[in-house]
Amino acid sequence: MKRVYLVGAGPGDPDLITVKAMKCIQQADVILYDRLVNKTLLKEAKKACKLIFCGKLPKLHLMKQETINQFLVKYAKEGKRVVRLKGGDPYVYGRGAEEVHALALEGIPYEVVPGITAGIAAATSADIPITHRSLGRTFATVTGHCKNGIPSDIEWEHLVKSVDTLAIYMGMSNLPFIKEQLMKYGKTKQTPIAIIQEGTTENEKVVVGTLETICDDVKREEISNPAMIIVGEVVKIRAELLKLKAIDQEFKPLEVLQA
Repeated sequence: MKRVYLVGAGPGDPDLITVKAMKCIQQADVILYDRLVNKTLLKEAKKACKLIFCGKLPKLHLMKQETINQFLVKYAKEGKRVVRLKGGDPYVYGRGAEEVHALALEGIPYEVVPGITAGIAAATSADIPITHRSLGRTFATVTGHCKNGIPSDIEWEHLVKSVDTLAIYMGMSNLPFIKEQLMKYGKTKQTPIAIIQEGTTENEKVVVGTLETICDDVKREEISNPAMIIVGEVVKIRAELLKLKAIDQEFKPLEVLQA
């Protein structure tokens, strides 16, 4: 049996994939890929490589997790070099642990290739530092969607009281509930929040508001999935940097005219 590789494809920009991840794609016999994987990366695969789409949409799983696990085992036992290609990092809300567990039960060797996760990359791309010496020395990644839909089993009170910055994945459909929980346990209405749609890609769109305004802001700007939610004082840095960039462009020295 060949080793199965669980590979993180990064946050969306194909240039942000790791060198090791790219080698895995190029050498694969079979690639099972997710919806958020940039399709440009699949062009790097061999012509004979079998490509299998395993995408999941909100509230719609086109392929059950059990079926994905079975495919990984099946092709590995056939002696294929299998790559399970996931958006972001395989172990950050990617069900990677469930898949390697299925492989381990069958005695199939595997390797996990880390990827840049969207919670950090999207914020960075939007000029929002996930940590800041003065504004946010702690951060947590949080899922905004659970098995029952609404993330009611998340310890929102503890997060509000102990963490400066929250990076919330898959939370757009539950945004009203999330903002209510944050304000219920201590965040003020003026707490800065940013929504970053398709972060790091050419279609990136950023909306910044407060917990009080964000639902109206999202509706007005027609923001949709996939999107990251960043909550905390670090969001203010974006406005400062945008202002400095504007000043820099306004007062850029004139180019010397050629004779």
